[in-house]
Amino acid sequence: MADTEDRIDELQRRVAELTQRIYRLEQFFFVGKSSTTEPAGPQPSTSETATRSLQPVVPPPLPRVPAVAPVISSEIPPDLNLESRIGSEWLNRIGIVALLTGVAYFLKLAIDNNWIGPSGRVAIGLLAGIALVTWSSRIHNRGYKYFSYSLTAAGIGVMFLSLWAAFQLYHLLPGAVAFVAMIMVTASAAALALKQDSQIIAAVALAGGFSTPLLLSTGQNRPVELFSYVILLDIFSIFLVALRPWRRLLMGSFLATIALYVGWFSEYYSKEQNHIATGYATAFFLIFAIIPALKRLQQNKDVTWAASKTFLLVALLNPFIFFIELYAMYEHDHRTALAWAAIVLGAFYIVLSKRLVDEQPDVPETEGIGPLHRWLHLAIAISFLTIAVPLKLEGHWITMGWFVESAALLWVGTRAHQQFLKNAAVVALGLGVISLLFIDTFHTQTVVFNSRFATYLLAIAVLTAIAVQVRKERGQSDPAYAVTTICINVLAILALNAEIANFYSRRFQQLQNPNGYYTPGDDWHDLRIARDFSYSALWMLYGAVLMMVGFWRKSSVLRWQALLLMALTIVKVFIYDLSTLSGVFRVVTFLGLGVLLMGISFVYQKDWLKLSVKEPSTGEKS
Repeated sequence: MADTEDRIDELQRRVAELTQRIYRLEQFFFVGKSSTTEPAGPQPSTSETATRSLQPVVPPPLPRVPAVAPVISSEIPPDLNLESRIGSEWLNRIGIVALLTGVAYFLKLAIDNNWIGPSGRVAIGLLAGIALVTWSSRIHNRGYKYFSYSLTAAGIGVMFLSLWAAFQLYHLLPGAVAFVAMIMVTASAAALALKQDSQIIAAVALAGGFSTPLLLSTGQNRPVELFSYVILLDIFSIFLVALRPWRRLLMGSFLATIALYVGWFSEYYSKEQNHIATGYATAFFLIFAIIPALKRLQQNKDVTWAASKTFLLVALLNPFIFFIELYAMYEHDHRTALAWAAIVLGAFYIVLSKRLVDEQPDVPETEGIGPLHRWLHLAIAISFLTIAVPLKLEGHWITMGWFVESAALLWVGTRAHQQFLKNAAVVALGLGVISLLFIDTFHTQTVVFNSRFATYLLAIAVLTAIAVQVRKERGQSDPAYAVTTICINVLAILALNAEIANFYSRRFQQLQNPNGYYTPGDDWHDLRIARDFSYSALWMLYGAVLMMVGFWRKSSVLRWQALLLMALTIVKVFIYDLSTLSGVFRVVTFLGLGVLLMGISFVYQKDWLKLSVKEPSTGEKS
């Protein structure tokens, strides 16, 4: 037993020594401390120290680095010099391009001299495509993945073109056989994309799939076969996005679907095909509308829903493109049906937004699909419900729908902290303003209390909300704030000018004779003077109010706009009104302008608001 205990003590001593050596080596090589630093671990006893001191001190050997087999990378290291890059990388690629070019010229020479018949040409093309794809797979396995993608895309393209030539040029294959062959090429490319985890190859596969109807087109109107095939491709693209975070494929499929539908509609559509056109347009809409509710996509952790502009853009564009398609089919004969369609779409998006919330876990408002897509779908619902009733009225209600949509998108973007949706709100607002200024026609019977003035007020309200949001986020020194306030004031001036013009236009009409003409006289002259005076008075009053608001809000942006408006008023008064106004109107115009300018000048000179001190860009009075 004593011998056993001695051995145990010896082992403990050796373990303690090894522990100290390891500690010193770690301190020396990794921390940089002195090797004499004592460890914080257990210390040997006095007897053990005395025993160890009698033994010769052997310096610790240097640590041996275990031999590791070098990793041979087929990619070119980034630190190679230019000569090495040219020799190992550039010459390789140029050689491949030269080889392919030589083969292409050989085939052209063979075809021109009838060395190879149509069957041989198609066979060579198919074999060349298969060889390129096979070669690219081997290159991919060696590490040249990006270079292999180019070869794969070229091989797939060669196979599609060979099948197209076999069907369209040489009539070697019937349409059904060529169609099945192209589908097989598409499916094979998609499988290769999944195997190599390559979004580029998947995009090439889908591009070939959507190109198949164009390559095999015979000029016949066959919408059922065409759109059924497109539906399968859309479902396949969603399947790929569910397996991989390749959300750009979704946008590609969406745009390709719209392009094929619009192409068919512009070429073959007729009123007799309303049921087919409506049915497939609805099917396409539903496929892309239910994407946010698909659990398989939600479970894909690689896809960030809140940050993905692709999903947001598809969700935003899909319903409005669908409604435009319905509008093109039913605008002339079935406006009531369009109104009901807008109501149904609004209700659909309300239900869908509710389902998104119910199916999602509690997540922060800036993350996940639930909150962001709920607000976006509610904004879409509000937009459709807004334009539902106006569809049976005048066209300016569509403009008001743009403004309401802009307000809804601005609200959603503010709540979700999404600049993308705020930008979409600005785009919707811009479309509404363009429609208001250049498209809509108004037939009003009253002054101010009419549809035109209400539409202008709605646009001004949305612009005001945007200006307030920009001022909160960026301050009044930001150019966007200045542009927004300028738009507000321009629309306000235009709206008020339109009311003045409308009022005096009706007065002028009362002076017309039964033939539609009127003879200029005292009544006509007095009415024209009153109209010109009204414009000048409006500009002066508006400029004064704008200047007071600029002083109150301490906003140099508003004050500069007021000064510019007053400058225009001065030009009008001294150049135009001086020659046209007379009597009391001339006196009142010049006196009013003089008093206004003197008052503003006095405020600036007294510097009551301390404007000589530089104004801060943020923190303005709210």
